[in-house]
Amino acid sequence: MALQRNTLTLQSDALALPWDALALQSDALTLQRDALALQRDALTLQRDALICSLPLGILISVLALCKCKTKNTLSKRIMNEQLELNEYKQQIADLYSRRGETYDEGDWHPRIAHRLVEHAHISQGQHVLDIATGTGMVAIEAAQLVGFAGRVVGVDISTGMLEQAKRKIEALGLNNIEFVLADAEKLNFPDNSFDVVLCSSALIWMADIPKTLRLWHQLLKPGGLIGFHAFADTAFVGGVTVQKVAQKYGVSLALSKPTGTIEKCYDLLKTAGFEPIEIKSEQDGSYIRLDSLEQAKGMWFGGSHPVPGQFPNPMKQLSSGQLEEVKAEFEAELATLVTEQGIWNDVTIFYTFGRKPIA
Repeated sequence: MALQRNTLTLQSDALALPWDALALQSDALTLQRDALALQRDALTLQRDALICSLPLGILISVLALCKCKTKNTLSKRIMNEQLELNEYKQQIADLYSRRGETYDEGDWHPRIAHRLVEHAHISQGQHVLDIATGTGMVAIEAAQLVGFAGRVVGVDISTGMLEQAKRKIEALGLNNIEFVLADAEKLNFPDNSFDVVLCSSALIWMADIPKTLRLWHQLLKPGGLIGFHAFADTAFVGGVTVQKVAQKYGVSLALSKPTGTIEKCYDLLKTAGFEPIEIKSEQDGSYIRLDSLEQAKGMWFGGSHPVPGQFPNPMKQLSSGQLEEVKAEFEAELATLVTEQGIWNDVTIFYTFGRKPIA
């Protein structure tokens, strides 16, 4: 009996050996798989370290060549949607869509957009909202500064402008930027979403500037920065001259007046809850040459042109005869401003910044 029992035990052990061998093989395969996963993670870390060490210009070129599944997923969210605008906003959107193809010509718009970004001291990893982004001048520069860890959203009501902006980011291969067709006075981003909110050359187009600034205040994280251009009430000789002549006919045009002094800019930010506030005044401008007097006369706008912050255009209250009289006086007034160099077109700019307090 003992011999039979020993024989059965040996047979059982012999049958178990193949299973034990298979278990060992399985464990070995698991270890190999884990080792490969570790190698893959190490290669990923090496790749990320290499990418982060590249100069910005080379980095952009590398990104442009990447065929990642996520390429341009942010930038593709826009423009086939319909945006419901009131008549005032639709006039502005149409005006700037017509200007979209030529908006980047010349150096003035790019230069003051760059100065706004420069004053904002944007850093890597920040989330930036660019209001009235236009062709994306501010947004694109900001996206290059915030890097992979950051994010930029540009909003505008003009499809023509956004189409130009989208072409530019596709050419650059930027993936950390998104353009959204949206009204800057009706944004629905969550509160405390952004580190920086910027608005280049567009604040005076807002129908209700104090209310709009309060909305943008909500969108900023505590300690976040708002920055915008404001133009002195002496800026843009065409508008100043129309204001002067129209006043004789009982028509008041606001134009740059709501933000036309440092004190007005300060009060707007203070009332909206920003503190501290810093405003830097920089004189800009150029001469309109004598042989370009017709160009200066082209700065006239009658009742059909949208007027910043006022709807309908106050000039519409004048009869056609009165409009002709105002235009004739406008051109005569310009003629009195002619010097040997031409007509000086002052564009004094207030670079205005404020912070959302940390509660």
